[in-house]
Amino acid sequence: MKKIGLIGLLGLMGLMFTGCKHDGFTIEGTLEGGENQTLWLEEIAPEGPMFIDSIRTDSKGHFKYHYNPPYHSLYNLHTTENNYIVTLPSNGETIEVSGKYENLSLTYNVKGSPESILLWQLQQYTNDGSKILYALVDSVNSCERQLTDGIIDQKTYDTKKEDLDSIYHAAFVEQQEYICRFVEENTGSLTTLIALYKPFNNRALIDPRDPSSIDYYDMVLEGLERELPDNPHTLHFKNTTEHLRSALARQKENE
Repeated sequence: MKKIGLIGLLGLMGLMFTGCKHDGFTIEGTLEGGENQTLWLEEIAPEGPMFIDSIRTDSKGHFKYHYNPPYHSLYNLHTTENNYIVTLPSNGETIEVSGKYENLSLTYNVKGSPESILLWQLQQYTNDGSKILYALVDSVNSCERQLTDGIIDQKTYDTKKEDLDSIYHAAFVEQQEYICRFVEENTGSLTTLIALYKPFNNRALIDPRDPSSIDYYDMVLEGLERELPDNPHTLHFKNTTEHLRSALARQKENE
């Protein structure tokens, strides 16, 4: 009896050890120019951002932090309020982050977490779109200065402005097609929630005011209910989709 009890106890300890070592996730990395600095970890909770903890880097810009989340969720890692990255860790993952502390959102890279890598790819595409947008804004401003200074006439300005508007429209459509494709290819993942709300020049790529948008909201919801039926994000998004459907119905009635 003692022998059987000992074997059973050892087996139980083994199961406990196996279960514990995979609880939670670890996020770590080394940031260029991030020596002895502070990072902030924040959950993107269904109801809004929720502060988790501050993380201090060492004299080489290295940091390491472990967290046991109550459920599968999205997390921001901030250096400042507007300089952050979005991650989507799973239990047992170690997310490795690199980049520049002062410009993390534009320079970061991530390893060790497939869904966080998906979000990195999404951000990279968004960053490329932003570069095109900034170049277009500069070109429009340049044309306006040339018109004001008399370097070009109104007709030339109108032609250039029309060309720039055409480039802007093409860039918007390209971003929109990418976002729609991202949602279609990653149904069931919380990454689709980030993609769904991506803007271009403060303009929604999937506009909830457009009746056709409900198809993508339904697609996201169907995937989340299939893969994460009890997740708080799924339950919250179900309410969001129902409210949107009601709003679109009222909009149609008033047309």
